[in-house]
Amino acid sequence: MRIANLSGRLVLVVDGRAVDVEHASDGRFSADPQAVYERWEEFRSWAAAADLPAGTAFESADLGSPVPAPRQVLAIGLNYRDHAAESGFGAPEGLPPVFTKFATSITGPVTEVRLPADGHTDWEVELVAVIGRRAEGVLEADAWAHVAGLAVGQDISERVAQLAGPAPQFSLGKSYPGFAPIGPWLVTPDEFDNPDDLELRCAVNGEEVQKGRTRDLIFSVPALISRLSAVLPLLPGDVIFTGTPAGVGLGRDPQRFLAAGDELVSTVEGIGELRQTFLA
Repeated sequence: MRIANLSGRLVLVVDGRAVDVEHASDGRFSADPQAVYERWEEFRSWAAAADLPAGTAFESADLGSPVPAPRQVLAIGLNYRDHAAESGFGAPEGLPPVFTKFATSITGPVTEVRLPADGHTDWEVELVAVIGRRAEGVLEADAWAHVAGLAVGQDISERVAQLAGPAPQFSLGKSYPGFAPIGPWLVTPDEFDNPDDLELRCAVNGEEVQKGRTRDLIFSVPALISRLSAVLPLLPGDVIFTGTPAGVGLGRDPQRFLAAGDELVSTVEGIGELRQTFLA
C-alpha cells in the first residue's frame, strides 16, 4: 500500500493514480495526512477490504510530505561505516548519535530550497521510517510491526551552522526551511521483498554522488526502533531519518557544496525519488 499527501489531502496511490481517502471512506477517515497514523491498523484493514473508486491523475509537484507534522523527528548520524570514516569518526557502538530536524523544515518531494547565505549546504540521502504503532521498550524482533511505512528522505545540512560554536549545532544546521523533504509517498513494509535491503542513490545535476544499500546500516531499522524506544516512546506518525552512506560534500577532497541552480535527486529502491532545486 502507498499513501500520499496530495495538495494537503490524504490519498491512496493505486496504479499511479490518487484515490481521496475521505471521499472513498465516506468520511470515516479524515483528509488530514498526519491524522491517519493514530488509526493506522484500522486504516490498513479498511484499505485492504475497500471497494475503491477509480483514481485521478496527479502531478508530483502537488505532493506534500506523507508525514507533514510529526510530533518527533529523530535523525541518526554515522550509521554507515563508510560515512563515519569519511567524517573522521569510528563506527558508533551501543547507540548512534541522535539529533532532530525541526518539523518546520519538512517539505514534500519536489521543491525549491533557498540556500542560507554564507553557508556550505550539503546533501545526505536517507531511508525514512514512519511509526504506525506506539513503540516503547520494543524488542528488535518485533520492531517492524510498529512501522507504518518507508519513504525517501533528504537530510540537507548547512555545515557552517552545524559545526559552529563550542559544541556542534546539528539540529539547527539541518533545519532551515525545506531542509527535510520526505516522500514521494509512504510505502508499507509488505511491499518490499526485503525492507532491510534497499538501494539508495543521490545525484547532483545528473552526477551520482552517493550510492549505498540499507543492509549496510550499522543499526538497522528494527535495531534503531528497539534502541530508541528503550529511552523514549515512539509515537504514531513519528519520523526516523536512518542515516546516510558515504559521498557527502563535506567528506570530499576538495569539499563540494550545493550552489544556486543545482538539482538534487534522491532515490530509494521500491519507493521513488525526491527532486530539489536550489536558489540563492
